[in-house]
Amino acid sequence: MKKKLSILLSGTLFIVAILTGCSSSEQGKGENDTKSDAKKTGVEQIVKLNIPSEPTSLDPGLAADTVSLNLTLNLFEGLTRMRDGKSENALAQDIQVSEDMKMYTFTLREAKWSNGEPITAHDFEFAWKRVLDPKTASIYAYIMYYLKNAEKYNHGQGTADDVGVKALDDKTLQVTLENPTPYFKELVSIGAYYPVNKKLVSSIPSWAANADTFVSNGPFKLDGWEHKSKLVLSKNDNYWDKSAVHLEKIDFSMVEDVNTELSMFENDDIDWAGRPFSYFSNDAISALKDSGQLQTEPASGTYYYTFNTERPPFTNAKIRKAFTYAVDRQVIIDNITQAGEAPALGLVAKSMSPKPDGYFLDHDEEAAKNLLKEGMQELGITKLPPITLIYDTSGAHSKIAEAIQAQWKKVLNVEVKLENKEYKVYLEDLQQGNFQIARSSWYADFNDPINFLQSYKTKSDPLNFARWENQRFMELLNNSISETDASKRKEELTQAETILMDEMPILPVYHFVASYIKKDRLKSVKLEAPAYVDFKRAKIE
Repeated sequence: MKKKLSILLSGTLFIVAILTGCSSSEQGKGENDTKSDAKKTGVEQIVKLNIPSEPTSLDPGLAADTVSLNLTLNLFEGLTRMRDGKSENALAQDIQVSEDMKMYTFTLREAKWSNGEPITAHDFEFAWKRVLDPKTASIYAYIMYYLKNAEKYNHGQGTADDVGVKALDDKTLQVTLENPTPYFKELVSIGAYYPVNKKLVSSIPSWAANADTFVSNGPFKLDGWEHKSKLVLSKNDNYWDKSAVHLEKIDFSMVEDVNTELSMFENDDIDWAGRPFSYFSNDAISALKDSGQLQTEPASGTYYYTFNTERPPFTNAKIRKAFTYAVDRQVIIDNITQAGEAPALGLVAKSMSPKPDGYFLDHDEEAAKNLLKEGMQELGITKLPPITLIYDTSGAHSKIAEAIQAQWKKVLNVEVKLENKEYKVYLEDLQQGNFQIARSSWYADFNDPINFLQSYKTKSDPLNFARWENQRFMELLNNSISETDASKRKEELTQAETILMDEMPILPVYHFVASYIKKDRLKSVKLEAPAYVDFKRAKIE
């Protein structure tokens, strides 16, 4: 759900490579504040945007939906930061890696929180252990299981002291991993690895709910938040790399209707519309393509449905496969999404899939009918129980659901009830297992197939909404984590996804592209993954 829930995203989701960051001696070079930019260009450095819903949380340890993850990306910063698909040093001035690649020593640069207090390695240690604390119930805790004993602690075994992260002093953070992780420098750019102000968070549990108590360390700070109405970010003058930040302010309105958002763009009320914050209606996509305004980029994400494997009739794999094979993905792409998406014949995005051509045949009606019959015989039933598909109110979810509902009726002669829910209610139902079939999606947090697959490792994983588990799948994922031979690791991940697609706890629909429009005057905006949009170096010209 990138996860990048978006449900998530995670999503995610970034490319493996390392660039050396600026040293502390470079920080002051060419420093100009945004007022100087405005004087030189005669243009106010203010960007206006829209988000379709209230962020679920601006606490980087709890943020999980697309809106929240994109906001925290611009409000916070970790040890590294992604730029043009590559990680570069951020709060880490220096990174040393042991010969066995299991110990990382990060030396922090001089940096401050938005309230002027110094950022220390103790803030990082506190933040990471807080995400892993079972009491925090962070949906992104799994992304930190690379740390030694992190998974055990998150599952209630051992203590926080056992976790492989320790502040040796104010400027030195020592991290010990379970296994060599070639993309770990990339991982620490993700929101769950951001620091939080230990003193503040320990004293004010609701610190992230209002602008008055909010403290961050990224390019921007939270300047105002009228819940369900608007949100304002302003330049963080205490940011260590503030000379790179040109924007004075980012104003977010909160309008759910996508057609209203498009009108706002046409009336110059906002400077950006579409992904990653929002969507376009299918009519709008067609018109924007014809006008030449639509911009699209491949996205490391997948749109899919989740079966609750603990709720009949989807306890049966053959019935799950019948519903999957009955779907004609190209019809949905041609008539609803219309942005050139690729049919999804696997969970992992095509750009990083170990088997990009997929694992099953798209739209196999005869197989679907036979599998439904066999599955019902195995369950000992002659009639399916009532079936409901839930989805959230945004984008094209309703039209996609209606199209698939019609395909299920045509191919399988099955009646499926549709339930459109407000996002927070929908998310609660997913987390509590109150569904049979649910709309889901995932954006990669980093460029590796395991980011898509690891949520299904155990049924206790908070993102495993399918409640599906397979021992061999689990073994293959565990083996892939420690496997240093790239070809063997690829084969293990291929086998793992083969098992997932054979048992079908999910129904892949299509792989995302990022479709958006922006004003020509808005320059140097970076789409990363591209599930995230980074305004650090953006400017108005």
